[in-house]
Amino acid sequence: MAGTSVIGLQWGDEAKGKIVDLLTSQFDIVVRYQGGSNAGHTVVLGDQVYKLHHIPSGILNHGVMNIVGPGVVLNPPTILQEIDSLLERGIPVAENLRISDRVHVVLPWHIAEDRAINESLVGGESIGTTLRGIGPCYRDKYGRSNAVRLGDMYRPDFREKISSIVAFKARLLSQLGVSDMLDAATICDEFGGYAERLRPYVQETTHYLHDALEAGKKILFEGAQGSLLDIDHGTFPFVTSSNSSGVGVCGGSGVPPRWIKRVLGVAKAYTTRVGGGPFPTELHDQTGQRIRDLGNEYGTTTGRPRRCGWFDAVAVRYTARLSGVDGLAMMMLDVLSQLPEVRICVAYELNGQRIDRFPSHVDDLRLVQPIYETMPGWETDVSKVRRLEDLPDGARQYLDRVTQLVGRPVDVVSVGPDREQTIFANSLS
Repeated sequence: MAGTSVIGLQWGDEAKGKIVDLLTSQFDIVVRYQGGSNAGHTVVLGDQVYKLHHIPSGILNHGVMNIVGPGVVLNPPTILQEIDSLLERGIPVAENLRISDRVHVVLPWHIAEDRAINESLVGGESIGTTLRGIGPCYRDKYGRSNAVRLGDMYRPDFREKISSIVAFKARLLSQLGVSDMLDAATICDEFGGYAERLRPYVQETTHYLHDALEAGKKILFEGAQGSLLDIDHGTFPFVTSSNSSGVGVCGGSGVPPRWIKRVLGVAKAYTTRVGGGPFPTELHDQTGQRIRDLGNEYGTTTGRPRRCGWFDAVAVRYTARLSGVDGLAMMMLDVLSQLPEVRICVAYELNGQRIDRFPSHVDDLRLVQPIYETMPGWETDVSKVRRLEDLPDGARQYLDRVTQLVGRPVDVVSVGPDREQTIFANSLS
């Protein structure tokens, strides 16, 4: 099995980092292929908590190479902070991290644009940007003329390129009513310094991955955000700026689909969302707040409280099919263990009709009413359970119903944040 992908199936924050960390020992290389510092992956090892934004979650495993692929947009000071933090904790980053010279760079004008554009809401509702310049950087990438890739920072015409872009961006920001003054010389000096610090990690990664695959190496692909935030297939316009579903793996890494043999979809046992946009199963009551508190549902990147609701099987079935998922990793099952009853959204009602397909237009999704099945809770601590058969009857019935509704087997069940708090229902090798 050459390549395995780990894909989030909801609106992000599904605990993909834990799954990647768990699986990494079976692979030679881990590749992060899209997104930027708006991602937040948390890995817990005993009493140590690692929060990663750019660097793949496989970095904590010795002897495994971690690649930041071409589809990522890179904020140099942020990744340098991550590198420094890992080095301080004894993680040999220099040996195990490589960054594609093709990644696009987030620059000061991208963050200024992000703040300005965020002031214009979509129907009175913010799209939920993290204000880290991700969208504007991707916009320049596809616009091409004002884009800067990491490899450009080592070219002799780097200063000339930055000066030209700054002249254009200063006029644009002025029209947006932003008073930020961009100084080309200062930016060149600052980012030139970042480039020198990053130089040991930078290489052409596409050929590296092709050579590795032809040599029989095994690669694990780590997604960021979640499939419902996919720019083309998610709840547009309340989405991220990249293909965060399984369809983005090949473009963001440079690895063709023939090498990807398995896809593991990651979903929480309930649903969360950050920022604006429709959320059919959202709970605005004490149960929603209880799930938020039990699950510590506050953003890794922003600290914002997440919106919480019941598991939406209509949405997850859609994203499982979209991403070509073979099996599911059900996360945070322990959070539901203190509730007297649990619900699963099995269908929607739209304009008086029952539907089981996820709407393509955000306005239709706003109108749907979830149709629930209610199941008894198990009200038993499951954090020490390590075998599927040892789970309470109610928990196993819940997982069985998810399998039926989504149409994919549950291969992994997480019952706590630590590596050890994991049940492997089926082999992933």
